[in-house]
Amino acid sequence: MTSPGGGLDECRAAIDLANSHDPRDHHGVPLALAQGRMAEEWVVRLAPQATDALRLAAQAHHLRRWELPRSDYPAGRAGYLRWRRAQRQRHARDLIAMADDAGLDGSVSARAAEIVSKKGLGSDPEVQTFEDAVSLTFLETELEPVIARLADDSKAASIVAKTLAKMSDAGRGQAQALAASGQFGDHSRRILAEAMATLPA
Repeated sequence: MTSPGGGLDECRAAIDLANSHDPRDHHGVPLALAQGRMAEEWVVRLAPQATDALRLAAQAHHLRRWELPRSDYPAGRAGYLRWRRAQRQRHARDLIAMADDAGLDGSVSARAAEIVSKKGLGSDPEVQTFEDAVSLTFLETELEPVIARLADDSKAASIVAKTLAKMSDAGRGQAQALAASGQFGDHSRRILAEAMATLPA
C-alpha cells in the first residue's frame, strides 16, 4: 500500500538510520534496528493487509529507545510505568518529526503515532496487532537476556505472564508456536510454559 504524497520510503530509511546507532545488539545487528524489522514482520504475518501506519509504528516501536534509560527513573513499578509512558511519548513525537521531514502524509504519521502510543489498546484492532507484534519481538530478542539477568525464574515468569496477558489469542498462539519451534533453550521454554499456565483458560 502506498501512502498519499509519498515520503514513506524516506521515513522508513530515517527510522532505520536512527535505530542503527543503538549500542546494544542482537546477533550482530543493533538491537532497536533488529526489533523494528522483526516487529514489522510480525505485523505482516498477523495482518497481511496491514496499513502503512501500522507497519511504520511497528518499525518505530523502539525508536532511539536507548537514549532514555530505565535508570533515569525511580526503582519499582511506578517508576517503570513512568518510564514506559515517557518512551511511548518520545517514540510518537520522534516518529512524527521524521515523517514530516520525509514529506509523509500527515494522516499516516498521525495514525502511526497513535498506534505507537497504544491509544485504544483493548478496543482498537490495529493497536492490538501492534501489541501482539511488539510482544512477540520482545520474546524473540529479550526473553533469554531477561532470564539471565534476573536469575530468578519466578520473577521472569511473572514478567512473561504480564506480556502474554496483553496479547490476543492469536498473538498467544504465535508465542506458543515460538516455544515449540526450538528457538529457545529448555530453560526459556519452561519459563514460557509456566507463564502460559497462569493465564485464564
